[in-house]
Amino acid sequence: MPESVDELVSLLDLEEIEVGLFRARQPRTALQRVFGGQVLAQALTAATRTVPAERVVHSLHGYFLVAGRTDLPIVYDVEQVRDGGSFSSRRVVARQGGQVMFYLSASFHVHEDGFEHADVMPEAPAPEDTAPLSDVLAGLTGRPASGWLHEWGAIDVRYVGDSRPGGAIADPAHPARARAWVRVAGALPDDPLLHQAALAYTSDLTLLGVSTVPHGVVVGYTVQAASLDHAMWFHRPFRADRWLLYDQVSPSASGALGLSTGRLFQDGRLVATVAQEGLIRPQRPRS
Repeated sequence: MPESVDELVSLLDLEEIEVGLFRARQPRTALQRVFGGQVLAQALTAATRTVPAERVVHSLHGYFLVAGRTDLPIVYDVEQVRDGGSFSSRRVVARQGGQVMFYLSASFHVHEDGFEHADVMPEAPAPEDTAPLSDVLAGLTGRPASGWLHEWGAIDVRYVGDSRPGGAIADPAHPARARAWVRVAGALPDDPLLHQAALAYTSDLTLLGVSTVPHGVVVGYTVQAASLDHAMWFHRPFRADRWLLYDQVSPSASGALGLSTGRLFQDGRLVATVAQEGLIRPQRPRS
């Protein structure tokens, strides 16, 4: 996965091979499956490229159908569903090797003045007072932090804590809760659409993991995990290269599926909301 900001920007720079049809490159990676956040962000980028500049995405809903390979390019086919007076709708089909692997529906809106309210940002220690997620995972798994940094170095994640027994967050009403500071690990160009795609990419990094917090397992190590769907709502302008507090909670896990929601705050303001369901299948000990 992108180890630097330049690699991330390059990953989101799609080649338009004909009108509404885009091809994306793959990053250098040791992973066998494409990261879901990459597909989500690239599909959003493709959809955005077909919309008038004054219309900004306010919501998206994606379904992951087949695990993507890291050795083949992905093609994104954008259907221009509707352009109305203030809204535009797009549907994106992602294909790899001739097989449909992902669907995205996205809605874009012209800015309008209207009513305003929002949740208050929870209290949290400053990012510089929290541990890098790479160090936290190294402590949980015994694997070196350098492996995480090689794959995910483009995103800076500082772990505030979670609600597991003895964890830093005490929340009896929510047994599965976690918070982290997140940002792209370097300056991005000023294009707000790039910042939205980068935040979509980032939003998939830790969200499913919160559904395993009470169970003493780690996504990708002691549990088979995969994103199944991902929804996101963008409320207010932000920069993905500045710190955002990611407040995540899982209201339910059952039947090997975990549901997680997240709120992203910047400068005390709620800027985006996320929801995701994913597979969290316990790995059986080998006989």
